[in-house]
Amino acid sequence: MLIPVILSGGAGTRLWPVSRKAHPKPFMRLADGKTLAASTIERAAKVGSSEVTLTVTSRDYYFLTRDLYREAAPAGDHHFLLEPVGRNTAPAIAAAAHWVQERFGPEACLLVLPADHLIRDQEAFAAAVAAAAALAADDWLTCLGVHPTHAETGYGYIRAGRTEGGGQTIEAFVEKPDAATAQRYYESGQYLWNGGMFCFRAGAILAALAEHSPDIAHGVERVWQATATRAEPVELDPASFADLRSDSIDFAVMEKARRRAVVPVSCGWSDIGSWQAISELYEGDSHGNRVSGEAVLVDSRNTFVQGEQRLVAAVGVDDLVIVDTGDAVLVAGRERAQDVKAVVDELTRTKHDSAVHHRTVHRPWGRYTVLEDGQDCKVKRLVVRPGGVLSLQRHRQRSEHWTVVSGQASVRLDDQEFTLGPGQATQIRVGQLHRLENRGEEEVHIIEVQTGTYFGEDDIERLEDRYGRV
Repeated sequence: MLIPVILSGGAGTRLWPVSRKAHPKPFMRLADGKTLAASTIERAAKVGSSEVTLTVTSRDYYFLTRDLYREAAPAGDHHFLLEPVGRNTAPAIAAAAHWVQERFGPEACLLVLPADHLIRDQEAFAAAVAAAAALAADDWLTCLGVHPTHAETGYGYIRAGRTEGGGQTIEAFVEKPDAATAQRYYESGQYLWNGGMFCFRAGAILAALAEHSPDIAHGVERVWQATATRAEPVELDPASFADLRSDSIDFAVMEKARRRAVVPVSCGWSDIGSWQAISELYEGDSHGNRVSGEAVLVDSRNTFVQGEQRLVAAVGVDDLVIVDTGDAVLVAGRERAQDVKAVVDELTRTKHDSAVHHRTVHRPWGRYTVLEDGQDCKVKRLVVRPGGVLSLQRHRQRSEHWTVVSGQASVRLDDQEFTLGPGQATQIRVGQLHRLENRGEEEVHIIEVQTGTYFGEDDIERLEDRYGRV
């Protein structure tokens, strides 16, 4: 049995301002209108040997991922492992192997896929997966290695050896090279890009971890023993998981193991790791300019513009990346597109909200959009999906005024409950218990006006919450 295991935890900081901590790279929509996460689950569903998939993510992304899967692959049997903190890929894969082994036995194979990569040739990918699964069934720790299309310094490499089944043995893993070394690797024909895609039996990877990284192996066993492993979703024990050493599966196992193999593949793969990679998904004009959204470029060349909410105009510029999300604008030289992470580091250091949130923020019950954020008030548009329920909460530093725009809103204020329709409103005083619920079959839209001295999200005191956020 082959179980796709999707790892979804990276922040994608090099794709700011579209990718942010609260709504990261897997949920970005690309040129075809799909998110990377949706494309990954569709791809996984086609190569797995059953409808079962397992995604390792965090509670912050669980509800958004679950809803996205229901839309993209509604027939799938989707399961989730929720990490309390990030500890890189080795602990995540070890926990996934325990989950697979517990349900399907040690002979079942994991197909490990990042949630935020792009693959254009699905047939070539499926053929490579079949070859990798055959090797894995014979106790090889297997990965997919991508034939390089150019000398790339942003990827790790795999040096392939002798032919073994449908793949080759692995002679060495090589870290990201400098430009001259990357060119030598490319010209030699012996090296493949390490795409972070793996296939191995659950029992085999757990045994390899015990041999080569016993602290991680024993630590994850303790996590598993302290976790309610039959829950849906499975929330890994926070205290013991936080004690784990952070390490990648490459360093923890693959670079040390003896029985390891790689299946070479050419499948139109990209890790979509920079705005340069994003721009290549769009067709260029006669001057090499590429545009997503509405833009006017005059006397400009080799420039990429992405505008989400308004017109972007550029005059007399060359070799730039310009990204406008409505609440933030990025302007970078094309050759410096890999350095956008430094912007996020600075925003994080100064605790700027744009490092984390977009103007529209997704929540388990729906979403809200910030319309105005002033010193004396904050205005939001709340959209509550059918069946959505905000937590029972109160605020210490602000009051709120709700006006229903559409739908029927069920409201609780302290011990009083009532329904508001379009055009009706209610006031929530400082310290007053309140909750909003949509019991209907259409979305409820609310305009919320906050007044007071502080409007941060940490002024929410949750007493009850359907989504486990208390």
